[in-house]
Amino acid sequence: MLKPIFTALIISVAPVAAHAAACGNTSSGYGAWKAAFAAEAQKAGVGARGLQALANTTYSTGTIKADRNQKSFKLTFERFWQVRGGDTIVAQGRKRKARNADFYAALERKYGVPAGVIIAIHGMETGFGGFMGDTNVVSAINTLTYDCRRSDFFRPHAIAALKMVDKGIISASAIGAKHGELGHTQFLPGNALKYGVDGNGDGRIDLTNQADALASTANFLAGKGWRKGKGYQEGEPNFKVIQAWNAAGVYQKAIAIMGKRIDG
Repeated sequence: MLKPIFTALIISVAPVAAHAAACGNTSSGYGAWKAAFAAEAQKAGVGARGLQALANTTYSTGTIKADRNQKSFKLTFERFWQVRGGDTIVAQGRKRKARNADFYAALERKYGVPAGVIIAIHGMETGFGGFMGDTNVVSAINTLTYDCRRSDFFRPHAIAALKMVDKGIISASAIGAKHGELGHTQFLPGNALKYGVDGNGDGRIDLTNQADALASTANFLAGKGWRKGKGYQEGEPNFKVIQAWNAAGVYQKAIAIMGKRIDG
């Protein structure tokens, strides 16, 4: 079933394989961009299922609207804390840590990351899994790669998403956040592919599974250089690792403070 589609796609994109797909700022060029980007994806190792998923994507207007109206960077820390429910996350986070103390202790032994940081990220990203998104992941991440604002940043994540479809880690219809983030802690596809781990021992990686997502979050932070036993507030060694998770300064500060309060 996949082979004829794959073959047709290769034929259609072969003439532009030597050129990078041209970005655009409206939906009008997205169809032509997909054909060109398919050649790049194929060259990067994306297979039949991934290419089919790319061919079936649509321009995500919701993603573009969200990307061009980000407000976190403009908020004061106090306002950000209030809007994101900082006190509520801390209170719920303490309860979650107490209920699953052995799980979080095991993560800290393996990855060196304290429970408070992982729990704070979980609470901030999805309200502890309460809302993990409403947007097609593959369409969202490819739309952002097509859009001229940050094509270079999103391109490896788009390739990763297509490879994840190839590997069966996600389906072409997988749902995530507006920027293509996945699961309980909202991994971008490139990070999901690199740092995703099986946290519940069922032999597969599924970031909509809480154990997998939280173990993967700890693995990401460890991979970015988390130093076991060192502090993570502003000015301390591990704060720069929190900065690798999210670019907004108010977000970084909130995670550090929430984590410390959750850990007590």
